[in-house]
Amino acid sequence: MSGVLPSVMGAMGGTPLVELSRVRDALGLEGRLLAKLDYLLPGFSKKDRAARAIVEAARESEELAEGQTVVELTSGNMGTGLSIVCGVLGHPFVAVMSEGNSEERARMMRALGAEVVLVPQAEGSKRGEVSGADLALVEEAAQRITAERGAFRADQFAREGNPRAHETGTAPEIWGQSEGAVTAFCDFIGSGGTLGGAARFFGEKGVRCYAVEPDRAAHPIQGGGYSMPDLVHLDGVSLAGTETVSGAEAAEHARLLARMEGIFGGYSAGANLAAAVRLLQGKESGGCVAFVVCDSGLKYLSTDLWE
Repeated sequence: MSGVLPSVMGAMGGTPLVELSRVRDALGLEGRLLAKLDYLLPGFSKKDRAARAIVEAARESEELAEGQTVVELTSGNMGTGLSIVCGVLGHPFVAVMSEGNSEERARMMRALGAEVVLVPQAEGSKRGEVSGADLALVEEAAQRITAERGAFRADQFAREGNPRAHETGTAPEIWGQSEGAVTAFCDFIGSGGTLGGAARFFGEKGVRCYAVEPDRAAHPIQGGGYSMPDLVHLDGVSLAGTETVSGAEAAEHARLLARMEGIFGGYSAGANLAAAVRLLQGKESGGCVAFVVCDSGLKYLSTDLWE
C-alpha cells in the first residue's frame, strides 16, 4: 500500500501476517503459527472487509440507493465496519445489537455516526454472553426497523459480499505473505463468512480448513457461536473438522497472545489461537497453521478478559 488513499475504505485490507515463534517455542509445538492481524483494520476488526464488500456490491447493483438508510444486526464489529463505510459513502446507518455485547462496541459505533439500537436480552441470559435466543430477538428488531424505515438490510449472514471479501482478500493475502507455506487454516464461526470464503480459496491449494466453535451456547466469545445450524456461507464448503474451545481457553490464549507476542486481540482471537495450538499438537503437527486476529482487545476493556 502506497500513496494517498481517497478514503479510509482503501485501508480495509492488506494487514500483516506475523509468525508466533514465541508462543510456539513456549508451548513446545512442532510447526508454525501465523496470525493475520485484521485487528489493525480501521474498525479494529476483520468485519471491515465484509462491510465494504456488501455495501459496494449493493450500490453497484442499485439495490442500495444514494442516501438510503442501512440496517444491520451486529455484535459490534460488523456494525463498526458499516458505520465507517456508510459514513464515507453518505448512508445513515442503524446498528441493532444485543445488550449482552460489550459497551465499547456501542460507544465506538455512535462515535462513528451510527444510530445504535440496543435490544434487551432474553430471560435468563447473562450480561456479556450473547445466546442464540438473544440473537433471535435482535434479528426480530432488525427486520422491524428495516421495514419501518425502508432501509437496505446489509445481512452479513446471507449477502455474498461477506465470504467473497475473504475469498478474494484475506485468504490470498495469507497465501502470498506466507509464500504458499500454509497447510491449515482455522476460524471462529460467527456468520461463517471468513471461514467459508477462505475455504473456497484454500481448498484449491490443498489447505485444510477447520471451524472453531465454543463448547456451549452461552459463552463470553462475542460475535459468534450462536448454535445456528444453517449458515449459508458454509453451505457446500468442505471442512477438515471442528475444534471446540471453552471461554476460559479463549481468554487464556488471548492473554498469551498479548503478553508473549504483543498482539492485543479479543476473545475470538484467543479462541483461534487455542484451536491452532491444538491442531499443531495433534493432526496438523509439523505443519503451518494460520488464523485471523479477528478484533481488538480494546473492545473488551469493560469485560473480565483483561484483569
